[in-house]
Amino acid sequence: MPESPETHIIDYRAAEHLLAARDPRGAVKLLDSVIAAHPENTAARLLRARAFFAAAQLRPAELEFELVLEREPDNAFAHFALARTFQRSGRPELAKRHFRLAAALDPKPEYVKAAQFESGGQGGDGDA
Repeated sequence: MPESPETHIIDYRAAEHLLAARDPRGAVKLLDSVIAAHPENTAARLLRARAFFAAAQLRPAELEFELVLEREPDNAFAHFALARTFQRSGRPELAKRHFRLAAALDPKPEYVKAAQFESGGQGGDGDA
């Protein structure tokens, strides 16, 4: 059976459910075909990045979040998720930069807390 746009939508929705059901590897598998057919689809890439993160595949998650941010530099969630990825992979300075970008773009309490603006930090260079 040939793949169709409807098949890709069904796969995307199924991947959302798999991720929610804590099967990130299954979600990645479904999203691979969606992204192969629609490489420009940022929503599918963001979902695949989240699945990679949930599966502790940090390098693929990082690359996917970065690709999303190339296309949508004002995506606060993608900055926050990339920061969490950097944090988990032991790169706190990169994490801090993206936590602060997320908080600047969307002052959600979760983002602002992670950004640690109130802590003073280590004398930033003003570009975050």
